[in-house]
Amino acid sequence: MELHPKIKEALIEMNFIERYQKLSDSFDNVRTSMDQRLIYIDGEVIMDILEEQGYPATFESKEKFFKIKEQKINEYTFGFHIALDGGMVELIWVVWENDELLLGSPWAVYSRRLIDINYRIKKPIFKDYDDFEDIMIIAFKMFEDFKTVIISK
Repeated sequence: MELHPKIKEALIEMNFIERYQKLSDSFDNVRTSMDQRLIYIDGEVIMDILEEQGYPATFESKEKFFKIKEQKINEYTFGFHIALDGGMVELIWVVWENDELLLGSPWAVYSRRLIDINYRIKKPIFKDYDDFEDIMIIAFKMFEDFKTVIISK
């Protein structure tokens, strides 16, 4: 399945692949081995970290992910979901243009759709809440850049 042309153009313009690869490489399994990962998390601490960065969130218990409060800008509605599993962070952007869903996939899918179906960028890995916060600082900067590019089209 192809990315929507507006999404594809925005991801290319913001250098998404290079930035996500750098994030993945900075928080990888060489830096944090399997036995060092933060497996059991305190949801309240995660919520506090997200809120401190200016992104109020709720926890969707049925689907097991944190959902950042959606933001409507012009005809676009932006969402950001964060799933934590096994000390890894799965990041998911959601974009609606009016009533049309343009995007709703994890970041790992974008590289496969932009480059090659076999191209894989691994999820960032965290060993503690400081790592998680550092990952999210970068992810939220990318989110803001992505929104800026989308609304400028």
